[in-house]
Amino acid sequence: MAGDTPMLDDLEKGPWPSFVKEMKRAAKKNKAAEDLVGVVELSYKDKITHWKHGGIVGVTGYGGGVIGRYSDVPEQFPNAEQFHTMRINHPSGWFYNTKSLRTVCDIWEKHGSGLTNFHGSTGDIILLGTKTENLQPAFDEYIEHGFDLGGSGSVLRSPSGCVGPARCEWACFDSLDLIYDLTQSFQDELHRPRWPYKFKIKASACPNDCVAAIARADFTIIGTWRDSLSINQEEVKVYAEKGMNIQKDIVANCPGSALTYDESNGELHVQPEDCVRCMHCINKMSKAIKIGKDRGATILVGGKAPILKGAFLSFVLVPFMKIEPPYTEIKDLLFKIWDWWDEHGRNRERVAETIGRRGFKEFLKGVDLKPVPQMVKHPRTNPFVFF
Repeated sequence: MAGDTPMLDDLEKGPWPSFVKEMKRAAKKNKAAEDLVGVVELSYKDKITHWKHGGIVGVTGYGGGVIGRYSDVPEQFPNAEQFHTMRINHPSGWFYNTKSLRTVCDIWEKHGSGLTNFHGSTGDIILLGTKTENLQPAFDEYIEHGFDLGGSGSVLRSPSGCVGPARCEWACFDSLDLIYDLTQSFQDELHRPRWPYKFKIKASACPNDCVAAIARADFTIIGTWRDSLSINQEEVKVYAEKGMNIQKDIVANCPGSALTYDESNGELHVQPEDCVRCMHCINKMSKAIKIGKDRGATILVGGKAPILKGAFLSFVLVPFMKIEPPYTEIKDLLFKIWDWWDEHGRNRERVAETIGRRGFKEFLKGVDLKPVPQMVKHPRTNPFVFF
């Protein structure tokens, strides 16, 4: 039994929603959720986690999708001794209907703690807490209703992307179709661990990067355009008439110094070669400025959180690529990256760390790409060294 939980109780105070409240709601109906409350309170009290690594669990035919979780205080909280997590693959753009959501939750209340996380950082539906003997029955029931497990372990993690053209006027490619296609195409890579470590694909259909792909994905797809912004001069004048200081708020904040504003006639102009696609002017003046018409994506590689080394942001690999079905160019590049990484990567080493250790020159040779200026992280800073 959880007993008194003064430290968790404190987290329920204040104006923000609290996960503690949801845990306690679940605890009223489920013994595993009740003991989880006690485990978390004890972890806060002792200032250490009370979860341990204790073995591999899974379902028939899958090497990934289930995360083994065991408590190191089972004598105090026997109902949370095993608290395995299942990852359920999300639909493209996280579009559900209420029937699907009820199905997910009803199955989980039958086989697990009833606690869920919508969504994990990978994108999957996270189902928190069940016993080993319940994994296969839960999986079988989800499969019957059209759901599948996502990736976990040293596999391709479930690809995820923004809502794209479904709701965004700035989408430069169909992120929903791309993510669905990649998910279906790479089933082996999703479910059968065979790499040095995990690999994530995330796609944002415009440079606003609403899924934070640059910070979180080994293979980052960011929508962009090759031609010029289009500017409606009449709408520019409307913004000025309504009080916007276009010189101060728009032009002065352009990181590429690509914009100029002529106050005498109220016109805004762009130098396309200086535009870095930051989206600032478009976000601020969406009725006056539109993205270009020659659309595709920039491909970046190497985003990750700290594990062996510090956090990496993705860096440019292909400055521009057309993103059109059947996505052959993207898939061919992915296979080349995986082959090179699998050959040279060490255990628990993300692809960015392997590139850093072996060198970018060797990586480019391995994936059959020529170096281009956009790949340079920053210019050399020592003027006395020449190459």
